[in-house]
Amino acid sequence: MAYTALKAVKERNQRFFGENAGPIEPEKYYRADDYGLKSLALRFIHERCEELCFDTAKSTAEKANGRFYGTSLLPNQIPYNMQMDINRLCLERELEKFINSGVTEDAYNIYYCYLEMFFGHYGKSKKMVELLSEFESNASSLLMKHRDHYSHSVYVFALGLAIYQSNENYRRTFKKFYGFDQEEANRKADNAAACCFLQYWGLTSLFHDIGYPFELPFEQVLSYYEVAGSQRGKGSMYLAYHDVEAITALDEKAQNHFAKLYGHFFQTTEQLFAYGIAERLAEKYEFTQEYILEKISDKPRRPESFGYYMDHAYFSAARLYREIENSVGIENINEKHLDALTAILLHNSLYKFAIAFYKSDNHRQPLTMETHPLAYLLMLCDELQCWDRTAYGRNSRTELHPMSVEFDFRNNAINASYYYDSQEQEKIAAFEAEYHKWEACGEQGRAPRLKAYSDMAEKEQRFTTDIEKIVDTANIPLNIKADTREVDYKSKHTYLSASNFLHLYDFAVALNARYSYQGKESEIEEKMLEKQFEQLSLEYQLSNINQAKNFSKYLNAINCFYTDRPVDYEMVLSFSNQQMAVFAPMEHTRWMNEHLSMGWIGGNLYETVELPSELVSQYKNETEARQALREQLRMHKLVLAGKPTAEEIYAHYKALDDKEKEKDYEPFNSMLKLIKKFDGLRIYKL
Repeated sequence: MAYTALKAVKERNQRFFGENAGPIEPEKYYRADDYGLKSLALRFIHERCEELCFDTAKSTAEKANGRFYGTSLLPNQIPYNMQMDINRLCLERELEKFINSGVTEDAYNIYYCYLEMFFGHYGKSKKMVELLSEFESNASSLLMKHRDHYSHSVYVFALGLAIYQSNENYRRTFKKFYGFDQEEANRKADNAAACCFLQYWGLTSLFHDIGYPFELPFEQVLSYYEVAGSQRGKGSMYLAYHDVEAITALDEKAQNHFAKLYGHFFQTTEQLFAYGIAERLAEKYEFTQEYILEKISDKPRRPESFGYYMDHAYFSAARLYREIENSVGIENINEKHLDALTAILLHNSLYKFAIAFYKSDNHRQPLTMETHPLAYLLMLCDELQCWDRTAYGRNSRTELHPMSVEFDFRNNAINASYYYDSQEQEKIAAFEAEYHKWEACGEQGRAPRLKAYSDMAEKEQRFTTDIEKIVDTANIPLNIKADTREVDYKSKHTYLSASNFLHLYDFAVALNARYSYQGKESEIEEKMLEKQFEQLSLEYQLSNINQAKNFSKYLNAINCFYTDRPVDYEMVLSFSNQQMAVFAPMEHTRWMNEHLSMGWIGGNLYETVELPSELVSQYKNETEARQALREQLRMHKLVLAGKPTAEEIYAHYKALDDKEKEKDYEPFNSMLKLIKKFDGLRIYKL
């Protein structure tokens, strides 16, 4: 059983309550013989990351004190390490949903899981995560070229997990680089290395593009001139950033910490990053720390020295450093954090143009995985992830980009078939005719191009050769193909309801509070609602978030929608019984499928069994003890056995007594008042 804490609780429960007691082994949502992206990424989390975030000191204290320190619905209901196993299961399930859909709302859940698991508190970092999506969706349409970076980053994250899982060369390199035993028969060391990789690869991949809000205004100004026919370059009006010390300066505590860690004093993160890059790359690429510091320093201040481009990677690294410092504490920042930050700083243009000069005839050798494993993997995955990306820019919307991809990571290689929309066949045929004509005329002048199709389909294979100039693929050979197929948008589940992306967290907070404040909505403060939400475990927080995401589906079923903008439709102030009768069974279905996917089982043992004295002694009364036992057994009397169909779940709902049915719809009217008060959303009838 890969979820070892769940297994330990199951064994304890079976001693007390018999062999049918839970929790059960989480179901595998992948096949062992499948070498595709989803199966390998999920397999990595399920099988390699045993004991992720376990705390030996807390489990020892639990045994010594006869109580639990883990949170489920309430604090101190389950063993702490059991909570960590459930958190890992949450990440596994949410990643499966995202890879199936690719939508930003599902990408959001991956960020949420990561921040809760490794930063300890999503609320502190929510603006960093959410503003990227808002800037892209609202500002990028003003640009000539721009595509999504929010879902893109989660795809990059999944790609890295799949490569680590499938490529023994990369695994061995990562383990050696960070001092882990390379022998895979050493299961404990292998698990520890995988957990380490998940934490620092997640930090690198998920946040490598959070600096785009700094690049977008720069591009908007230049885009205005490009519309008029002007070219980017000398004579253009452009933005430059000054007083960047506001985000790069290190205080005395940070300076002392890094002096102790590295034996050098740094006054800014620019100096710290220059040291980190020089330590990894300077000898191989023959540059000095002073040289790379000058290049880093010029990034925000002198974009004209970089071809009139602003590098979002600089701001991603600077912004993320502040988030790490504020969340985990300066005393907990280590060399791996710096490697993640320098990998981000290198990934866009700094490495390509200031170190490797990969576009010149005298380009340096590509980066090897042994030199900087995190930077290597980020550059590789960032280039590979070019499918299923929303195009915002005006030119980007008219170009031809792959809609989907199929990967096969067998035999330490990457075989990828990128698929383009078959409805664009006319555009492809025109390009191919033009390309064949160019060949027939002796290949004079520049070859015709149809971005990005031509980069994969033409004989020059620019897509592959550009990657091979950036990273050494000797140990991860690439085989890229281009094809067409019909695009399926059904997985996107797009409905009329829409709001600012910043609302999702607040919407979930209001959903969680809807049971507690019926009739007292005007008395409660927003901070109190958020505090209560934060006390839930990750599993229950995600349940509210997923319910919030499904609310647009429910409203669509009753011909309603929500928005944060004033519109000329009739506002819904409360739901009628007829409306609630439509969406209540839908909510029950969501609740049922969610519990089944998270390994809950049906039964009422927690209500009927005689409680062991050692369990009762942990809680104030029998009611609290039985509530805790329900969470420890992961058993609920309303959960159906097996894999029920939608019809069976609906019949189950119809058979519930009125009191149980009310739980699925009655508090929604209270929620209407809460989201109107705290979230600015309004619900309207079509």
